[in-house]
Amino acid sequence: MDLDVLLREVGALKDGHFVLSSGRHSDRYVEKFDLLRLPKATERACAGIVEQIEHLGPIDVVAGPTTGGILLAFEVARQLNKPAAYAERAESGSLAREFRRGTTFPAGARVLVVDDILTTGGSVRETLAALAEHDVQSVAVAVLVDRSGGNVDLGVPLTALSNMTIETWSPDACPLCGTGVPVTKPGTTGISSPN
Repeated sequence: MDLDVLLREVGALKDGHFVLSSGRHSDRYVEKFDLLRLPKATERACAGIVEQIEHLGPIDVVAGPTTGGILLAFEVARQLNKPAAYAERAESGSLAREFRRGTTFPAGARVLVVDDILTTGGSVRETLAALAEHDVQSVAVAVLVDRSGGNVDLGVPLTALSNMTIETWSPDACPLCGTGVPVTKPGTTGISSPN
């Protein structure tokens, strides 16, 4: 499964001038929801994850962090015919995650964590920490796209359908701003002139 081809097919891999949530600028952006809103495309991507994790042996539960990770956890679990679990932000409002809504795990369950795009690994680490509160074994992490450049150590094996290095710049050093290319902030409808 060539995820990059699928992302281009569905319009999720975009070229242009983008302001990322970090405030940095980039000339490429992956809009995961352009993939995740299409059930058949999401099914294909998750089939790629299932293929990549076959060597891990049996998986008992597939877990994912909110938001995009829960869609992937559900579909990977469906394909494996296993239950899914969702790591939500703690009710206390902290950055921690927890499994709520009556979620339980069989003792010693082998858990696969799935997520959409790995950049710093924050939401995956929070999910792994939430799993550590239960009598389970976190077997591996599988993501659609690893944007970390292979620099994130999660303490368990990591597999990705795509590894992307997307260059970013501070706004004052952005070559696209210097040439007047209009900037888009993903997640909004706004297009503005360069900074």
